[in-house]
Formats: sequence, C-alpha cells, structure tokens
Amino acid sequence: MPNSAQPRELPARLLTDPEMIHACRARDFSRVFRLVKKQAGIYPSMIARLCDLTPSRVGEVIAGQRQLLHMDVIERISDGLRIPGHMLGLARRPWETPTALVVTEREPPQASGPESPSPATLPGPDVDSILALTSRTDPAPSTLQALQSSIEDYWRRDDQHGGETLRPAVVGQLRYVVGLLGESTSTSLRRGLYGVAAELARLTGWTYFDARQFSQARAYFTESLQLAKEIEDRPFMANVLACMSLQATYQDKAADALALANAAQDATRAGAGSTPRVLSMLAMREAFAHAALGSRTDTHKAISEAHRQFEHVGASDPDPAWAFYFDEPKLIVDTGIAHGRLGDAATAEPLITEAMRREYSSNQRGRAFHAFWLARTQLQLGKLDQACHTATEALDSASAVASERLTGHLREFYEQLATYRQEPVALAFEARLREVLPP
Repeated sequence: MPNSAQPRELPARLLTDPEMIHACRARDFSRVFRLVKKQAGIYPSMIARLCDLTPSRVGEVIAGQRQLLHMDVIERISDGLRIPGHMLGLARRPWETPTALVVTEREPPQASGPESPSPATLPGPDVDSILALTSRTDPAPSTLQALQSSIEDYWRRDDQHGGETLRPAVVGQLRYVVGLLGESTSTSLRRGLYGVAAELARLTGWTYFDARQFSQARAYFTESLQLAKEIEDRPFMANVLACMSLQATYQDKAADALALANAAQDATRAGAGSTPRVLSMLAMREAFAHAALGSRTDTHKAISEAHRQFEHVGASDPDPAWAFYFDEPKLIVDTGIAHGRLGDAATAEPLITEAMRREYSSNQRGRAFHAFWLARTQLQLGKLDQACHTATEALDSASAVASERLTGHLREFYEQLATYRQEPVALAFEARLREVLPP
C-alpha cells in the first residue's frame, strides 16, 4: 500500500534514550513502538501508515504476539519512523544526510533557456533602456555618496543573509555605474565612479564565491581588478587579490593561493595608501596559503607579521572602508583558523573561542563559520560533547544564511562525526540537523 503519511523526526531525547537504543539493537519492536507512542506521541495507527504495515499487525507486535524479522520490513520501520539505520543494524539510510550536505556542482549551465515573461504590469526592458537615455545626466557628488551607502548596506545584508538574493541588485547597480562612466565629464567624479564600480564587481565576485560558483567569481574579481587599475588604486587591487587567494584555498589550489597573496602584498608596496590594518590582513592571507601547503614555519612567520602590523593600527589611520572588517577579533579568529588548518587544534581552540566571545553577533554567517571551525578543533581534541554542542548552536545561524561555502564547513564537520555516530550526543546533533536542513 502507498505510504500517505509524512515521516517526522523523532525527538533527540528518544533517540538517545538508553532503553530505546537497547530495544533497537535487539530489534525488539514491541518496546520500540511503545516508546515511540509514549515519548513521540505517534500512535499505532500512525505507526502503521508510516511503516506501511497493517494496524492489526502493529497491534500484534506491541502485544508481543508477533515478531518482525524480514529485512525489508525493518528498513520500512527505519525509514518511516526516522530511526537511524545503525541503531537497527542497517546501513546508513538515504534520508539521514540532508540534501543540503550533498555535494553538487554549483557552476551555472552554459546554455540558458528563454527568459520568463515579465508581469504584464511592468514595462519591458526595452522601455527601461529608452527611459534611461532620457534621464541620465552627468552624476553629482551626491550620486557617489548614495552609491557608496548602498554598497555598505549590501555588505551588511550579505553578512546576515548571504548574497544569493542580493546578487541581481548588485549586478544591476554595477552595470548602471559602468553606464555613468561613459557619460561623466568630471575627472574627479570619474575616479569615484571607477572606485564604486570596482567595489560592486568585487562584491558580485564575493557572492559567487560564497555560492561556490568559482568560475563566475573569478570573472568578476578580474573585472574588479581592471576597474581598480584604471585609477591605480593599489590597496584595493591588493584586497581583490586577497579574495582570490582565499578562493584558491577553497579550491585546494594552495600554490595559487600563495602566489595571489604575495601578489597582493606586492601591489601594496608598489603604491601609496597602505596601512598597518591592510598589511596585517594581507599577511594573514599569506598565512592561510602557507597553512594550506602544510608549511608550519612559514605559516607561523606570516602570523607573526600579521600581529606585528596590527600592533601599529591607530584610530587616525586612513584605512579604506573595506578594511574595517579586519578588527582584533577577526585577527584572533583567523590566527586560530590558520593553526587549525595546520592541525594544531590545541592552539586553535582557545583562540577561536576568545574571538567568538568578542565578535559582533550581527554577522550570522561569520559566527556560524567560526563555530564550525571551533567544533572541528574540539572534535580533534576528543571533546565530542563540546563539539556537538558548539555545532548545534551554530545550526540556527547557518540555516538563516544562504551560503554554499558555509554548508561546506558544516559538511566537513558532519563527515568528521562519522566514527561517533552511535554516540548519543552525535545522534542528538544529527536529529537537530535534520530538523534544520530537512532532506
């Protein structure tokens, strides 16, 4: 018969109850069904629908008049009641891994289908283009201020929710600014517009990087470099190269990451405007690259340089707006992550813990990233309970942010739990995970 009921997750307290664990191990379904009824409120009639059994058969099992021995029936019970496979001596069931943790190709398809028609109440794109021709004038200084304010708002929203839904607006504004560049006659305004366009291109590249669409990210980062080069903004070019270096570490291209980090540092040395904060950030990018290469000595040297530069940061420094994110908590957490990449969990754990205590709570994605790094280091140190607790606390923030990169960190922690999945605390984490990221 078809299973018309929708399976629901059993509460973590039931899956970790010693009596439930023992009953599942013995395949004592009389006890299993009674516990499911008592602790999860799933009555025999619902058990029958969920597990594709007849109500009379379920009643006989509960009364101890019948045993369930056939493997296909046991599999239906596992799937219908969402009992993890290993508890019943089965292989891991497909539903145990949330769809969000399955690795999928994120690059966009090369060929795109026809665009969906616009709602009838909106003008078509050709009308928009005609109206734009009649409304454009030489931009005023206030235009630059409005655009810069928009960029700051975009970054705040990206930190809180991810860039997936933000990207169309950013790309549209980028193209608008490029159009203004063709019409501006003021030399000072053109320089400002080039700077805004470079920032918008970098932000677009960042949203693609965060979505693990690496080819698109590289294209926009390259466009950002070209725009910044038009006005010889060397510090900003270094910033873009630092982004590309970080992306290379995610693509397991450690040698490329180091080359890009070194190029970023060269760019700052070639021009004016570098500050201790910028130099500290770039040294930390170099540390990440060395850590990805497994070079302990060079990683420690780059970390020391990052801290040395940061000691000279002053309130009156002419730091560019894009550099202020690199504050002391960020320096500390990145130091911890660099040690974590080297496998030095004992050094990494207290650093990441201290940084998370001090960092802003509004950056949901950043806090979730750092929490998963902390959980990984705690797991490496054998602190299973703490690791699962840390990761569980991060799940709410992770679920509120559209970030494939964040999902990748969650996936890495989830895979590290493989050898502990029969432990009650790991079972509780996985149950919570399936609630937050349902298949």
